[in-house]
Amino acid sequence: MAKSKATTVAAYLKELPADRRRDIAKVRAVIKKNLPAGFRETMNWGMISYEIPLSTYSSTYNKQPLAYVALAAQKDFNTLYLMSAYTGKGLLTKLRTGFEKAGKKLDIGKSCIHFTSADELPLDTIGDVVASMPMREWISIFEASRRK
Repeated sequence: MAKSKATTVAAYLKELPADRRRDIAKVRAVIKKNLPAGFRETMNWGMISYEIPLSTYSSTYNKQPLAYVALAAQKDFNTLYLMSAYTGKGLLTKLRTGFEKAGKKLDIGKSCIHFTSADELPLDTIGDVVASMPMREWISIFEASRRK
């Protein structure tokens, strides 16, 4: 699927084929269950985005809400963006270890994990990584990255 023009998560899910919808919904449920307080689910960048609303934090470099996690159905695979895994807090190691312990192959790019089925993911580890970063800490990490 190309970048979606859907304006709501429900509309986005509705435009997906049933099998892709099922996998995205399964990962989405894990994200929502583990999402720290203050982040909101919305559509942004043509995908499901979990971000800090501008009404809470508006000092972003691009005048867009500060993204934390995103989930998308791409043309040939699904993608889970876990930006927090690259903070140097050991979350990337936790992610790699979770995949290894579950006997699953990690197909990772720059802050994204590619998967064709939710069954390819250690969902408990994904939930732990999502839950690991309180909103204020995510803002602090963002602000420190902009000072460099």
